[in-house]
Amino acid sequence: MRKADLINRISEKTGIPKVDVLVTLETLFKEVKESLGEGENIYIRGFGSFITKKRAAKIGRNIKKNIAVEIPEHYIPAFKPSKEFVQEIKAKNFQQKPE
Repeated sequence: MRKADLINRISEKTGIPKVDVLVTLETLFKEVKESLGEGENIYIRGFGSFITKKRAAKIGRNIKKNIAVEIPEHYIPAFKPSKEFVQEIKAKNFQQKPE
């Protein structure tokens, strides 16, 4: 499902105009990015958590030039689903659709 499909579904189910749904979703995405960028995690009860994970510094390899490259410590965004979310998906027992 793409963002446009999600907007259409929400609009159909709620009766809210697509433009308003689009603005709301874009604002949500922007706030998630800004909060994680500031080091603040987001916890949504019954859904999951948007968190940042710390990646330690390490030595990588550039295989084209055959040299070692130092990769500094950095943070990456991650999503951790809640137990309720995971149980609901497991209970559905559906088959993955090919993309």
